[in-house]
Amino acid sequence: MNKFDSEEKEILEAFESDELKRSKNAAQEIKQHQAVAETTFKKDARINIRLSSRDLRSLQTRALREGMPYQTLVASVLHKFVDGQLVDKTANK
Repeated sequence: MNKFDSEEKEILEAFESDELKRSKNAAQEIKQHQAVAETTFKKDARINIRLSSRDLRSLQTRALREGMPYQTLVASVLHKFVDGQLVDKTANK
């Protein structure tokens, strides 16, 4: 079962009770959000890294469990780290 925070619950309740109304310029807003998403997630650079074969196997296994290619998993982890969503707990020691 999904766990929602209070804001998500409020949105879901408003949706289910038909309280949500479409924005007057919804089509324009959708196009704008799509353009931002494309720019944000455009993969236009390559990197090469050396890993231990053990780490690579672990990444591949984890990616398989997650149902994605291991390169996608690595890119996602790196993105979350630089975006501040993943924190290195050993950095302050």
